[in-house]
Amino acid sequence: MEFDVFNRFWELIHEKLQIWIELGIKLLPNVFLAIVITILFIFIAKITSRVVVTLLKRLFDSEQIAVLLASIFKIIIISIGGFIALEFVGLSGTVTSILAGAGIIGLAIGFAFQDMTENLIAGIVMGIRKPFLIGDIVEADDVFGTIRTINLRNTIVETFSGQLETVPNKLLFRNIITNYSTLGIRKIEIPVGISYADDPEKAERVIADALNSCDFVIKKEETAIYAESFGDSSINLLVWFWIKYPGETGFMQARHKAISLIQKTLSDEDILIPFPIRTLDFGAKGGEKLDSMLPTKNRIER
Repeated sequence: MEFDVFNRFWELIHEKLQIWIELGIKLLPNVFLAIVITILFIFIAKITSRVVVTLLKRLFDSEQIAVLLASIFKIIIISIGGFIALEFVGLSGTVTSILAGAGIIGLAIGFAFQDMTENLIAGIVMGIRKPFLIGDIVEADDVFGTIRTINLRNTIVETFSGQLETVPNKLLFRNIITNYSTLGIRKIEIPVGISYADDPEKAERVIADALNSCDFVIKKEETAIYAESFGDSSINLLVWFWIKYPGETGFMQARHKAISLIQKTLSDEDILIPFPIRTLDFGAKGGEKLDSMLPTKNRIER
Protein backbone atom coordinates (compact mmCIF):
# COMPACT_ATOMS: atom_id res chain seq x y z
CA MET A 1 0.00 0.00 0.00
CA GLU A 2 2.70 2.42 1.00
CA PHE A 3 4.74 1.33 -1.99
CA ASP A 4 1.85 2.15 -4.35
CA VAL A 5 1.49 5.64 -2.88
CA PHE A 6 5.19 6.25 -3.31
CA ASN A 7 5.04 5.05 -6.94
CA ARG A 8 2.14 7.42 -7.68
CA PHE A 9 3.96 10.31 -6.07
CA TRP A 10 7.10 9.56 -8.01
CA GLU A 11 5.16 9.23 -11.28
CA LEU A 12 3.55 12.62 -10.67
CA ILE A 13 6.90 14.26 -10.03
CA HIS A 14 8.43 12.51 -13.03
CA GLU A 15 5.58 13.64 -15.24
CA LYS A 16 5.90 17.25 -14.09
CA LEU A 17 9.67 17.20 -14.56
CA GLN A 18 9.29 15.76 -18.02
CA ILE A 19 6.78 18.48 -18.96
CA TRP A 20 9.08 21.20 -17.62
CA ILE A 21 12.10 19.76 -19.44
CA GLU A 22 10.17 19.57 -22.71
CA LEU A 23 8.89 23.11 -22.22
CA GLY A 24 12.40 24.31 -21.38
CA ILE A 25 13.80 22.68 -24.50
CA LYS A 26 11.09 24.32 -26.61
CA LEU A 27 11.74 27.73 -24.97
CA LEU A 28 15.52 27.38 -25.12
CA PRO A 29 15.84 29.36 -28.40
CA ASN A 30 13.52 32.05 -26.99
CA VAL A 31 15.53 32.20 -23.76
CA PHE A 32 18.75 32.56 -25.73
CA LEU A 33 17.15 35.26 -27.88
CA ALA A 34 15.86 37.04 -24.76
CA ILE A 35 19.36 37.07 -23.26
CA VAL A 36 20.77 38.46 -26.50
CA ILE A 37 18.08 41.15 -26.61
CA THR A 38 18.79 42.15 -23.00
CA ILE A 39 22.55 42.40 -23.61
CA LEU A 40 21.94 44.34 -26.83
CA PHE A 41 19.66 46.87 -25.07
CA ILE A 42 22.19 47.28 -22.24
CA PHE A 43 24.89 48.03 -24.80
CA ILE A 44 22.60 50.48 -26.65
CA ALA A 45 21.68 52.17 -23.35
CA LYS A 46 25.35 52.71 -22.43
CA ILE A 47 26.22 54.19 -25.82
CA THR A 48 23.17 56.45 -26.03
CA SER A 49 23.53 57.64 -22.42
CA ARG A 50 27.04 58.90 -23.18
CA VAL A 51 25.77 60.77 -26.22
CA VAL A 52 22.82 62.16 -24.24
CA VAL A 53 25.10 63.35 -21.41
CA THR A 54 27.30 65.22 -23.90
CA LEU A 55 24.32 66.87 -25.60
CA LEU A 56 22.57 67.79 -22.33
CA LYS A 57 25.73 69.34 -20.88
CA ARG A 58 25.84 71.72 -23.83
CA LEU A 59 22.12 72.37 -23.59
CA PHE A 60 21.67 72.89 -19.83
CA ASP A 61 25.16 73.97 -18.66
CA SER A 62 24.63 71.66 -15.69
CA GLU A 63 26.45 68.35 -15.34
CA GLN A 64 24.13 67.14 -12.59
CA ILE A 65 20.97 67.62 -14.64
CA ALA A 66 22.64 66.06 -17.69
CA VAL A 67 23.77 62.97 -15.74
CA LEU A 68 20.37 62.57 -14.06
CA LEU A 69 18.36 62.79 -17.29
CA ALA A 70 20.83 60.51 -19.07
CA SER A 71 20.52 57.95 -16.27
CA ILE A 72 16.72 58.06 -16.49
CA PHE A 73 16.99 57.62 -20.28
CA LYS A 74 19.36 54.66 -19.79
CA ILE A 75 17.02 52.96 -17.30
CA ILE A 76 14.09 53.39 -19.68
CA ILE A 77 15.97 51.73 -22.55
CA ILE A 78 17.13 48.82 -20.38
CA SER A 79 13.58 48.38 -19.03
CA ILE A 80 12.17 48.26 -22.57
CA GLY A 81 14.72 45.58 -23.45
CA GLY A 82 13.85 43.60 -20.33
CA PHE A 83 10.12 43.72 -21.08
CA ILE A 84 10.70 42.58 -24.65
CA ALA A 85 12.88 39.70 -23.39
CA LEU A 86 10.15 38.60 -20.94
CA GLU A 87 7.62 38.61 -23.76
CA PHE A 88 9.85 36.26 -25.77
CA VAL A 89 9.93 33.68 -22.96
CA GLY A 90 6.16 33.90 -22.49
CA LEU A 91 6.12 35.89 -19.25
CA SER A 92 3.74 38.60 -20.41
CA GLY A 93 1.82 38.37 -17.15
CA THR A 94 5.04 39.03 -15.27
CA VAL A 95 5.51 42.23 -17.29
CA THR A 96 2.06 43.46 -16.25
CA SER A 97 2.75 42.60 -12.60
CA ILE A 98 6.11 44.40 -12.69
CA LEU A 99 4.55 47.52 -14.20
CA ALA A 100 1.76 47.52 -11.61
CA GLY A 101 4.22 47.01 -8.78
CA ALA A 102 6.49 49.75 -10.09
CA GLY A 103 3.52 52.13 -10.22
CA ILE A 104 2.55 51.38 -6.63
CA ILE A 105 6.13 51.70 -5.40
CA GLY A 106 6.59 54.96 -7.31
CA LEU A 107 3.40 56.37 -5.80
CA ALA A 108 4.51 55.41 -2.29
CA ILE A 109 7.95 56.93 -2.79
CA GLY A 110 6.36 60.09 -4.19
CA PHE A 111 4.24 60.56 -1.05
CA ALA A 112 7.08 59.65 1.33
CA PHE A 113 9.59 62.02 -0.29
CA GLN A 114 7.19 64.66 -1.54
CA ASP A 115 9.34 67.61 -0.49
CA MET A 116 12.51 66.12 -1.95
CA THR A 117 10.75 65.17 -5.18
CA GLU A 118 9.29 68.67 -5.55
CA ASN A 119 12.72 70.27 -5.11
CA LEU A 120 14.21 67.81 -7.60
CA ILE A 121 11.56 68.48 -10.24
CA ALA A 122 11.88 72.23 -9.67
CA GLY A 123 15.66 71.96 -10.11
CA ILE A 124 15.25 70.09 -13.40
CA VAL A 125 12.68 72.58 -14.72
CA MET A 126 14.83 75.56 -13.73
CA GLY A 127 17.81 73.87 -15.38
CA ILE A 128 15.80 73.75 -18.59
CA ARG A 129 14.31 77.26 -18.34
CA LYS A 130 17.51 78.84 -16.92
CA PRO A 131 15.99 81.81 -15.03
CA PHE A 132 19.47 82.53 -13.65
CA LEU A 133 23.08 81.39 -13.98
CA ILE A 134 25.99 81.15 -11.57
CA GLY A 135 27.21 84.68 -10.78
CA ASP A 136 23.84 86.36 -11.38
CA ILE A 137 22.39 88.72 -8.77
CA VAL A 138 18.81 87.68 -8.03
CA GLU A 139 16.02 88.60 -5.65
CA ALA A 140 13.14 86.27 -4.77
CA ASP A 141 10.94 86.58 -1.70
CA ASP A 142 13.42 87.05 1.20
CA VAL A 143 16.45 85.94 -0.87
CA PHE A 144 18.74 88.63 -2.32
CA GLY A 145 22.30 87.94 -3.38
CA THR A 146 24.66 86.31 -5.88
CA ILE A 147 24.13 82.76 -7.18
CA ARG A 148 27.13 80.62 -6.23
CA THR A 149 26.01 77.01 -6.81
CA ILE A 150 23.01 75.44 -8.55
CA ASN A 151 22.18 71.88 -7.46
CA LEU A 152 19.28 69.61 -8.32
CA ARG A 153 17.63 70.05 -4.91
CA ASN A 154 18.79 73.51 -3.79
CA THR A 155 20.59 76.67 -4.83
CA ILE A 156 23.31 78.38 -2.78
CA VAL A 157 23.10 82.19 -2.67
CA GLU A 158 25.74 84.51 -1.21
CA THR A 159 24.00 87.48 0.41
CA PHE A 160 25.45 90.99 0.46
CA SER A 161 26.16 90.55 4.16
CA GLY A 162 28.63 87.79 3.25
CA GLN A 163 26.51 84.80 4.29
CA LEU A 164 25.71 81.67 2.27
CA GLU A 165 22.03 80.71 2.13
CA THR A 166 20.90 77.28 0.94
CA VAL A 167 17.56 77.87 -0.76
CA PRO A 168 15.28 74.93 -1.74
CA ASN A 169 14.60 75.02 -5.46
CA LYS A 170 10.84 74.88 -4.96
CA LEU A 171 10.93 78.33 -3.27
CA LEU A 172 12.74 79.85 -6.25
CA PHE A 173 10.41 78.02 -8.63
CA ARG A 174 7.21 79.22 -6.91
CA ASN A 175 8.15 82.86 -6.29
CA ILE A 176 8.76 85.77 -8.64
CA ILE A 177 12.49 86.03 -9.42
CA THR A 178 14.12 89.38 -10.22
CA ASN A 179 17.38 88.81 -12.09
CA TYR A 180 19.43 92.02 -12.01
CA SER A 181 22.15 90.54 -14.23
CA THR A 182 20.01 89.71 -17.26
CA LEU A 183 19.85 93.24 -18.71
CA GLY A 184 22.95 94.52 -16.91
CA ILE A 185 21.38 97.85 -15.90
CA ARG A 186 19.51 99.16 -12.86
CA LYS A 187 17.58 102.32 -12.10
CA ILE A 188 18.31 104.25 -8.89
CA GLU A 189 15.50 106.29 -7.38
CA ILE A 190 16.27 109.08 -4.88
CA PRO A 191 13.61 111.29 -3.22
CA VAL A 192 14.63 114.89 -2.46
CA GLY A 193 12.68 117.90 -1.20
CA ILE A 194 13.12 121.60 -1.98
CA SER A 195 11.56 124.58 -0.26
CA TYR A 196 8.35 126.19 -1.52
CA ALA A 197 10.32 129.37 -2.22
CA ASP A 198 12.49 127.63 -4.87
CA ASP A 199 11.71 126.79 -8.48
CA PRO A 200 11.22 123.05 -9.21
CA GLU A 201 12.14 123.58 -12.87
CA LYS A 202 15.50 125.06 -11.91
CA ALA A 203 16.10 122.25 -9.41
CA GLU A 204 15.30 119.70 -12.12
CA ARG A 205 17.76 121.27 -14.54
CA VAL A 206 20.72 121.61 -12.18
CA ILE A 207 20.28 118.12 -10.69
CA ALA A 208 20.08 116.49 -14.13
CA ASP A 209 23.17 118.34 -15.35
CA ALA A 210 25.11 117.36 -12.24
CA LEU A 211 24.17 113.67 -12.43
CA ASN A 212 24.87 113.40 -16.15
CA SER A 213 28.41 114.62 -15.52
CA CYS A 214 29.11 111.43 -13.52
CA ASP A 215 30.86 108.55 -15.29
CA PHE A 216 28.73 105.87 -13.63
CA VAL A 217 25.45 107.32 -15.00
CA ILE A 218 24.38 105.68 -18.28
CA LYS A 219 21.45 106.37 -20.62
CA LYS A 220 21.85 110.04 -19.72
CA GLU A 221 18.93 111.06 -21.92
CA GLU A 222 16.66 109.14 -19.54
CA THR A 223 17.89 110.86 -16.37
CA ALA A 224 14.71 112.42 -15.01
CA ILE A 225 13.52 114.52 -12.08
CA TYR A 226 9.79 114.67 -11.37
CA ALA A 227 7.78 116.70 -8.89
CA GLU A 228 6.08 113.96 -6.88
CA SER A 229 3.94 115.69 -4.24
CA PHE A 230 3.46 118.62 -1.87
CA GLY A 231 5.03 117.85 1.49
CA ASP A 232 4.51 119.51 4.87
CA SER A 233 7.65 121.62 4.44
CA SER A 234 8.82 120.96 0.89
CA ILE A 235 7.98 120.14 -2.69
CA ASN A 236 9.00 116.51 -3.02
CA LEU A 237 11.00 115.58 -6.11
CA LEU A 238 11.85 112.10 -7.40
CA VAL A 239 15.26 111.64 -9.07
CA TRP A 240 15.77 108.75 -11.53
CA PHE A 241 18.98 107.69 -13.26
CA TRP A 242 20.50 104.47 -14.64
CA ILE A 243 23.73 102.64 -13.84
CA LYS A 244 25.42 99.46 -15.07
CA TYR A 245 24.60 96.65 -12.68
CA PRO A 246 26.64 94.76 -11.78
CA GLY A 247 29.35 97.25 -12.66
CA GLU A 248 32.50 98.93 -11.41
CA THR A 249 30.42 101.34 -9.34
CA GLY A 250 28.12 99.36 -7.08
CA PHE A 251 24.52 100.25 -6.28
CA MET A 252 25.23 101.57 -2.76
CA GLN A 253 28.30 103.51 -3.90
CA ALA A 254 26.46 105.09 -6.84
CA ARG A 255 23.54 106.10 -4.65
CA HIS A 256 25.89 107.58 -2.02
CA LYS A 257 27.73 109.64 -4.64
CA ALA A 258 24.46 110.81 -6.18
CA ILE A 259 22.99 111.95 -2.86
CA SER A 260 26.18 113.82 -1.96
CA LEU A 261 26.28 115.44 -5.40
CA ILE A 262 22.61 116.49 -5.25
CA GLN A 263 23.09 118.09 -1.83
CA LYS A 264 26.20 119.99 -2.97
CA THR A 265 24.59 121.10 -6.25
CA LEU A 266 21.46 122.45 -4.58
CA SER A 267 23.54 124.22 -1.97
CA ASP A 268 25.72 125.87 -4.65
CA GLU A 269 22.61 126.99 -6.52
CA ASP A 270 21.11 128.44 -3.30
CA ILE A 271 18.21 125.97 -3.41
CA LEU A 272 17.15 124.99 0.07
CA ILE A 273 16.57 121.42 1.21
CA PRO A 274 14.31 122.32 4.14
CA PHE A 275 14.00 120.71 7.51
CA PRO A 276 10.46 120.50 8.99
CA ILE A 277 9.02 124.00 9.47
CA ARG A 278 5.90 124.88 11.46
CA THR A 279 4.17 128.23 10.93
CA LEU A 280 1.44 129.35 13.35
CA ASP A 281 -1.42 130.92 11.37
CA PHE A 282 -4.54 132.13 13.23
CA GLY A 283 -7.75 131.79 11.25
CA ALA A 284 -9.21 128.98 9.19
CA LYS A 285 -8.62 130.83 5.90
CA GLY A 286 -5.41 132.48 6.97
CA GLY A 287 -5.47 135.12 9.67
CA GLU A 288 -2.71 137.17 11.19
CA LYS A 289 0.56 135.36 11.94
CA LEU A 290 1.99 135.31 15.41
CA ASP A 291 4.94 137.56 14.57
CA SER A 292 2.61 140.28 13.23
CA MET A 293 0.25 140.04 16.20
CA LEU A 294 2.93 140.43 18.88
CA PRO A 295 3.80 144.11 18.08
CA THR A 296 0.06 145.01 18.05
CA LYS A 297 -0.43 143.36 21.41
CA ASN A 298 2.59 145.18 22.85
CA ARG A 299 1.25 148.55 21.64
CA ILE A 300 -2.12 147.90 23.26
CA GLU A 301 -0.51 147.02 26.57
CA ARG A 302 1.65 150.14 26.47
